[in-house]
Amino acid sequence: MARNPVTWLGSPTFPRAAAEALRDPQLRRNLRHATHTIRNKRANAVAELPDWERLRLAGEAIKNDVLFHLDTYLEKLEAAVTARGGVVHWARDAAEANAIVLRLTREAGAREVVKVKSMATAEIGLNEALEAAGVGVVETDLAELIVQLGHDRPSHILVPAIHRNRAEIREIFAREVPGAPPDLTDAPAALAEVAREHLRRKFLSATVAISGANFAVADTGSVVVLESEGNGRMCLTLPQTLITVMGLEKVLPTWRDLEVFLQLLPRSSTAERMNPYTSIWTGVTPGDGPQAFHLVLLDNGRTATLADPVGRAALRCIRCSACLNVCPVYERTGGAAYGSVYPGPIGAILTPLLAEAPEDKHVASLPYASSLCGACFEVCPVRIDIPSVLVHLRAEVVAAKGNRTPEAVGMAALAWIFGSSRRYEAAQKAGALARYLGHDGTISRLPWPGSKWTVSRDAPAPAKESFRAWWRRTRG
Repeated sequence: MARNPVTWLGSPTFPRAAAEALRDPQLRRNLRHATHTIRNKRANAVAELPDWERLRLAGEAIKNDVLFHLDTYLEKLEAAVTARGGVVHWARDAAEANAIVLRLTREAGAREVVKVKSMATAEIGLNEALEAAGVGVVETDLAELIVQLGHDRPSHILVPAIHRNRAEIREIFAREVPGAPPDLTDAPAALAEVAREHLRRKFLSATVAISGANFAVADTGSVVVLESEGNGRMCLTLPQTLITVMGLEKVLPTWRDLEVFLQLLPRSSTAERMNPYTSIWTGVTPGDGPQAFHLVLLDNGRTATLADPVGRAALRCIRCSACLNVCPVYERTGGAAYGSVYPGPIGAILTPLLAEAPEDKHVASLPYASSLCGACFEVCPVRIDIPSVLVHLRAEVVAAKGNRTPEAVGMAALAWIFGSSRRYEAAQKAGALARYLGHDGTISRLPWPGSKWTVSRDAPAPAKESFRAWWRRTRG
């Protein structure tokens, strides 16, 4: 298995998981409705800005600068956070990050923590690590709460419970939430009220909160969280201790740079001009908010990804999920099929890069979870060329298999055929016979090993006459 718990232990390869997902018509209906709704709203929100493409270019340039000077900006961030009363911790991997958070939680005397929605903490399996050590974890984002109470796994970066409809959520709340009314309906207002009453008690009793971070400003040491419900604001202000786990790449140089992303992220994720809640805090302020702030800077494969000249583009990701909502593969299979914290097109590149395990069958299958249509690149607010990175990772998967793979054997056979004009012409004549297996210009079934291709797509039928034969016949 991969060294980092970016993938879920025991998950099948993507083709097997996708085949299972495709057999669930309710899942496909839920996904289609949700992704098309978000996709259309995003397109309308983006169309309002005449300089959207310039904003995308600016976001790409800022992120590239950050990655090029990452060490400098992280040191500036650490100094600024420390100067304002915060404490910075460096975590090389998931195990180290989880150990730091657990130690800080125990030092604060907490037996239960409240959490802001966070991809970084999901990436390292923090909830599981805390619960295994006897510390209860309460997810406060509504969708994350649904996933947690349903003993489920998230299937979307922005909307983790996108695969659930209202009837399913009602069943989960009725079963799992203490004090849920027996006549609970699936009306959104009724469901929200149950969640609100359940979480309010947790907010008022919690002494420790854990969050991720959308951005951090190196100049001032300020940390930024964007959300839509207000639950994050409650976590970030009420408890006495706040622990933030942030990927190294989330740092930005200045407040002016932050301005660009406060325009890019809301429109790309929730299709809003401005997200309802933007929480920004800088260190510790006596008498106001948490009186102990800890920032855990997480590597967990990011340094290795940074060393990959092609793959490092994935570190520009701002977790907006726009690529998921336009992906034809994700729309049909959902996020669980990816077997990873990061689903969809961005997950198909980010997971293999962070996991650093191209020999793992599950990880190796993810770069192939794409049609390479390019829709993901068109909507990415920081212009990550996901199709190019996918092709790059596919090459790494093949290279990791060595010279005995079907691909390597096939290329060796072609090299032998192309090495002789006589062999080449003989192969052309033999290949032309395959047209008798086809219908309407295509071949739907070939014998092995060609069946590996035709099991999922048609092959074009070869021409009746090769170019060489035509040239000899018409030109003498």
